[in-house]
Amino acid sequence: MEFITLTINGREVQAPKGSTVLEACRCNGIKIPTLCHDPELSSPGGCRLCVVEIDGMRNLPPSCVTAASQGMVVRTATEQVREARKTVLELLVANHPLDCMTCQKMGDCSLAEYAYEYGVKDNVLGGEKSQHPIDDSNQFIVRDMNKCILCGKCVRACEEIQGRSVIDFTYRGFNTEVSPSLLPLGESECVYCGSCVAVCPVGALTEKSMLGHGRAWEVKKVKTTCPFCGTGCNFDLNVKDGKVIGVTGNETSVVNGRHLCVKGRFGTDFIHSDRRITTPLIKRDGEFVEATWEEALSLVAEKLTAIKEKYGPDSIGALSSARCTNEENYLMQKFMRAVVGTNNVDHCART
Repeated sequence: MEFITLTINGREVQAPKGSTVLEACRCNGIKIPTLCHDPELSSPGGCRLCVVEIDGMRNLPPSCVTAASQGMVVRTATEQVREARKTVLELLVANHPLDCMTCQKMGDCSLAEYAYEYGVKDNVLGGEKSQHPIDDSNQFIVRDMNKCILCGKCVRACEEIQGRSVIDFTYRGFNTEVSPSLLPLGESECVYCGSCVAVCPVGALTEKSMLGHGRAWEVKKVKTTCPFCGTGCNFDLNVKDGKVIGVTGNETSVVNGRHLCVKGRFGTDFIHSDRRITTPLIKRDGEFVEATWEEALSLVAEKLTAIKEKYGPDSIGALSSARCTNEENYLMQKFMRAVVGTNNVDHCART
């Protein structure tokens, strides 16, 4: 890999050739705030929070779309830069609800984090505020467009990651909002993957199942593998008081990053469902009744033996599950081949 040398905040650093100024800063441990930028998505350079000073440039360019070049001199935290960023934040806060105390996103909100860092405490600009109805028509996602900062990350995630293009910018000027065309989200072609929620930096998009069940600092995140198919996606179980309250993506996941399908992100309600079977059931007089493991296993062995003796081993087949571990699936197929004597083995995750 070819590297270039540039000077950032008086320090000579190196970065891969072709990097943006933002990437050059971050790979050298220099923090720059961003709202519209995401390393997995295209960069529109829209929010202007990542502006920097660069020698030879008249204005403050956004670092996320400015190419780093050999010998470039960059300053990321001058008084002019900080004042520009503070003004951007004041403009955003001027049209943003200040209900942080009750916002589900509090503790994991980029706007709140930067407002704290730059001392933006209140709406100092005044003026009209957006008044959008909350859209909870989607089974899994609540959309509060009053909190939307129009960063466009959800739009790009839907188009570039999922290839759906369900949402886009609608209307103009002060009335601009992110929305499906003509329909509420619940009536659109949304597949409920939740990628828009995963990239939203504020409380405009939240998981309906997690609302009111825990804030960021109350939740322990446990990385695990999704049990629904054989792809091997990873995610974080959000655990509070010993109970799983929801799922969030983990950017360190090799297979899927932060992105999941509807089952992986929203299908964990079975864990604490009162309909979940926790004891063996056997049928007596046409009704399923609870039984001990000894009774259930003895009945299964008796039935399998009788069927094998009467119809032969190939009359028996086994279907395994992605929710089982590799070791359990191995034992299942080993049992079918070595004990029952058949190769009639299949798996629900086979594609």
